[in-house]
Amino acid sequence: MNASWNLEVGGADKEAISPQLGRKVRSRETVIPDPDYRIPIVLLGITGGLAYSNNLVPAVPVGLLGLLLLFQTSRVRFVFEDDALEVKVGDQLQDSGENAFVGGKNRWKYSTFVNWEFWWPNFPILVYFKETQTKPEGQIHFFPIIFNGKQLYDVMVERAGPSKTSGPKES
Repeated sequence: MNASWNLEVGGADKEAISPQLGRKVRSRETVIPDPDYRIPIVLLGITGGLAYSNNLVPAVPVGLLGLLLLFQTSRVRFVFEDDALEVKVGDQLQDSGENAFVGGKNRWKYSTFVNWEFWWPNFPILVYFKETQTKPEGQIHFFPIIFNGKQLYDVMVERAGPSKTSGPKES
């Protein structure tokens, strides 16, 4: 597994002049965590075991979920820009379009994050975050972790602040 991060913008953090304050402001590089195929592969392995033991009824939905996550892992990217997280698709990082569930663009400013969590942080399966940009009372989002979990955790801590209750356990 590749331990380096994909960077959309090369080099060190950039400095710019803030037009409002006339001071130098430090901007951070764009970070795109590497894809991680472990969850789809585990699901497809479970499907093979279920099919081998002639348990076709549970094998079909588990297999379909595994195939869906395999496809999504190959195309969906979390793009951590200086001030916001955006979901993009494809190698060219195209706009992912309107959010099918809550409407609006799949882009959220870190300043609107109320909380975020990894579920099962030692083998991260699901990331949850709640933000107030979509709805003032807060909107919850769940995504399967189809990215390098360590990279995702590190950039979430850096950009959105520490998670309230979860994190990788020190070994």
